[in-house]
Amino acid sequence: MKSQITNALSDFFFEYETPRQVLVRNRRVGVVCRLIQLGVLAYIIGWVFIYEKGYQSSDTAVSSVFTKMKGVGYTNVSGRETIWDVADYVFPPQGDPSFVVMTNYIITEGQKMGKCPELEGKNSCNSSADCEGGKLKRQMTGVCADATKTCEVLAWCPVEDDNTIPDPPLLMSAENYTLFIKNSITFPLFGVTRSNLVEGIDGDYISKCLYHPKNAPLCPIFRLGDIVKLSGFNFETIAKVGGAIGIVLDWTCNLDVDVKHCKPEYNFHGLYGNPNEKDNARASVGYNFRYAKHYMENNVPKRTLLKVFGIRFDIIVKSLARKFDIIPTLTAIGSGVGIFGVATVVCDLVLLHLLPKREFYKNMKFKYTDTQTQDPDSEAGSIETEK
Repeated sequence: MKSQITNALSDFFFEYETPRQVLVRNRRVGVVCRLIQLGVLAYIIGWVFIYEKGYQSSDTAVSSVFTKMKGVGYTNVSGRETIWDVADYVFPPQGDPSFVVMTNYIITEGQKMGKCPELEGKNSCNSSADCEGGKLKRQMTGVCADATKTCEVLAWCPVEDDNTIPDPPLLMSAENYTLFIKNSITFPLFGVTRSNLVEGIDGDYISKCLYHPKNAPLCPIFRLGDIVKLSGFNFETIAKVGGAIGIVLDWTCNLDVDVKHCKPEYNFHGLYGNPNEKDNARASVGYNFRYAKHYMENNVPKRTLLKVFGIRFDIIVKSLARKFDIIPTLTAIGSGVGIFGVATVVCDLVLLHLLPKREFYKNMKFKYTDTQTQDPDSEAGSIETEK
């Protein structure tokens, strides 16, 4: 028993088994095998390593965005001149990555809480019975105003008249406003921190530059009219009823080269708001909201209501950094070597099932046995079928 155990352990540790190989001289099978191997090799080199960068590990960035608008607008409505600065036309004013720039508006001044009739054509009535409370969105008093033949409501009076949108837009000067974007990112996996104020973008450069996709692609100052144009919109059309534009900062970096080559690319996408001026038939065209400025007059609370039409800007940071890593490299190589086995499987199928001499190839590839006997005339160690 002891010698059997010793022999078994000796065989396990000191013997090596290798599969038997049969060299087949067949041109068709050889060509099929080499073509498959060539295809696998092209896939590994072209797709896995060159296109997918399978030899690198990747990371996405933690990002922060700060914005700042500059520019002054001017309007003259019914002889009333008004100057609009950043505090008036940007919502919200804190420098968020998502904000709205007002380009058009409908203003209702001197509103105070009270009872007043609806606008003509809205909530029409013939008698007070037609103005029962709770029927419509506004809080009705149950009175039908004889002058307008509309229901009386409890609301901020006079009620807003937004039937007519100013055309051309009142703040067409917004086309020349400028937007400053400051963006900082960190790739935690690689410990790399970058800013869109890259090498060469200093105070002197910023004070003079204006973004241009070819002449100044790294300038962080953008003219609103250029942004709208690059997004595919017409400024006057989108300024009238509002819309939305996405500004994408694309950080795609290869950290195997010097980190100074890690720079952002700016892209502009029209999200909604009359793209190609074909939005006229769509429901809920444009972008608008209401904003009220409250004040006291003779101890009576009043407000100025603005229905704001504007362009909403959403600044989106897209990031991907890659760097060489031995682990994904070995994984990619190992999976590629494994795929090479496909050639063997396909060629075996052709040899053993499709070729005219398939029985001959089967006999060459396989050895069959019913009882294990050693044939002294056979190759050393081979097993023959007893007949």
